Amino acid sequence: MDIKKLTDQHIFNTYKRYPLAIQRAKGSWVWDDHGKKYLDFFSGLAVSGVGHAMPSVVAAIRAQAGKLLHASNLYYTEPAARLAEQLCKRSFADKVFFSNSGSEANECAIKLARRHGWKQGGRHEIIVFENSFHGRTLGALAATAQPKFHEGFGPLPEGFVVAKLNDLRSVERLINAKTTAILIEPIQGEGGIYAARKEFLGGLKNFARQSDLLLMFDEVQCGLGRMGHLFAYHYYGIEPDVLTLAKGLGGGMPIAATLATAKHADLLGPGDHGTTFGGNPVCAAAALAVLKLLTPRLIKNVQAQGDLLLEALRNLVANHESVKEVRGVGFMIGIELTVPGAPFVQAAREQGLLINCTQGNVLRFLPPLAMSNSELQFALRVLKCILQ
Repeated sequence: MDIKKLTDQHIFNTYKRYPLAIQRAKGSWVWDDHGKKYLDFFSGLAVSGVGHAMPSVVAAIRAQAGKLLHASNLYYTEPAARLAEQLCKRSFADKVFFSNSGSEANECAIKLARRHGWKQGGRHEIIVFENSFHGRTLGALAATAQPKFHEGFGPLPEGFVVAKLNDLRSVERLINAKTTAILIEPIQGEGGIYAARKEFLGGLKNFARQSDLLLMFDEVQCGLGRMGHLFAYHYYGIEPDVLTLAKGLGGGMPIAATLATAKHADLLGPGDHGTTFGGNPVCAAAALAVLKLLTPRLIKNVQAQGDLLLEALRNLVANHESVKEVRGVGFMIGIELTVPGAPFVQAAREQGLLINCTQGNVLRFLPPLAMSNSELQFALRVLKCILQ
């Protein structure tokens, strides 16, 4: 079977796919259709954070699939109820809305913000940030402050104004009688691995309190252990009013969640929002298994190994003429180059290491959270080779 030919013939051409057909995966590794083995230093775009085909996750999927695949949200199901309980117990939230993707989770957050403002007389503007990425549905796309993603899709929904990351004055200037919320990624992933400073998020929290705004954190990529804490807001010690999750939540199954305090979750009542597949029993069972794997020991290991990886990368490229900066937190790290990054991605792949390039010149690393020291050393050897 020519997988590439079939894909090119019958699937929308919306991805710049690498010339690689993945047939199976386990732990931190994937194998292509020729049997070649690769270390997945990108975790399937932060989805397989606990590793590929983890036995407990696979077992949970199989067990639930044999009992109930789907019931619709007109009925109660145990996996969704238990998952919501666990997410609330381990976070600031009181209630959860389940959906299927990060875009949908952010759409729910946007609707919460709009309803919050509507209750106050028609406030509707949401402050977002340069280089942000919140998804590809029209609402989430409008919140994404990268013009290249907007081209050809206008007019986009109105009501989003753009501030500068880590610049409180730029935010303060935008707050007015129309402002209802602030939406931010604690670390911008697609935007190039730029982290918000703690004092900046603290300032946003103060603005939100003073002006009765919703403070909403998009943790679709940076949450669930990737920053060395279960949630990114734990790393900063600053609680949002609304938080969105997806990617790593299902261990490979499509599930997302919008978390909120009861005060804000109750802004949406029956008929105000919905989804056919959100909280699907099989996906929820997988997510419950993922949460059990996200132990304090594993997350602490991400802190320690993340610090080692960041230091090792900085030492590796200290005198490299094409490297501008190495930055990141935990297992979310980027190397900004002064040249295009695609050749480095290709060179790494040829040597059995899967990485990614974003913004054209930022090599992005999202390793599996349970990566062993030997796997980490393999990645560093490949990176040393391609960056020499």
